[in-house]
Amino acid sequence: MSGPAVRARGLLARGGWIDLAAADGSYALRIGGDRRARAAMTLNEATFRALVESPGLKARKGGGWVERPAPTNPPSPPHGAPGRIEGERAVMEPDGRLTLRRANLGESPIGWLARRRDAEGRPWLSPAEIAAAERLRLDAERAQSGPSLTMRWDALPRAGGGGSSGRLEPGDRALAAWRRVAEAMEACGPATRGFVEHICIRGRPIQLAEQDFGLRRRAGKWLLKQGLAALADHYRIL
Repeated sequence: MSGPAVRARGLLARGGWIDLAAADGSYALRIGGDRRARAAMTLNEATFRALVESPGLKARKGGGWVERPAPTNPPSPPHGAPGRIEGERAVMEPDGRLTLRRANLGESPIGWLARRRDAEGRPWLSPAEIAAAERLRLDAERAQSGPSLTMRWDALPRAGGGGSSGRLEPGDRALAAWRRVAEAMEACGPATRGFVEHICIRGRPIQLAEQDFGLRRRAGKWLLKQGLAALADHYRIL
């Protein structure tokens, strides 16, 4: 563990807590309950991630995170536990309603952006944009779970074809999901679809995606937000 992480760990053990410090993505570690109190130290994303892994953080009543108490007999950590950040994510139900579900906000670039706020303290992404990104990701996973699509063109419905029972086999479901992904990417528009694909489907970190597309730093967030707004409109998420 790095020097800043060791120091932060000591402050957490003394009753410190972590809060978002500014729109630049830094974190403030404060002693005491007052958000207006001067930060004992400022953490960057790498240090914060190190603390998420060890000693582990949990949500603090009133906002922010505090140290997660170690169990008396700690079990072996489950796979994927490091980097877990408990929170809520907006998802769209089959009937079109938006609901909040508990989720690991540290598991994807969209989850990372969902925790970010602008200079005025407003969430960077709207619930509709987050839900649209999640729907696209799930459809992409379903599309990849079936047989190779290059071998499934015979499953396409044919005009005038009869005798279908209406039952969807696993391969058909994957093909239907692939169609939905293709339609969604088309709705994003040529200017944003590639960037949306990199972030939502491939899970590419936004900073690396910006490098891939030759964008200046933070420009990708605006491009992604534009694409997700079009995607939410396509899905009719309000």
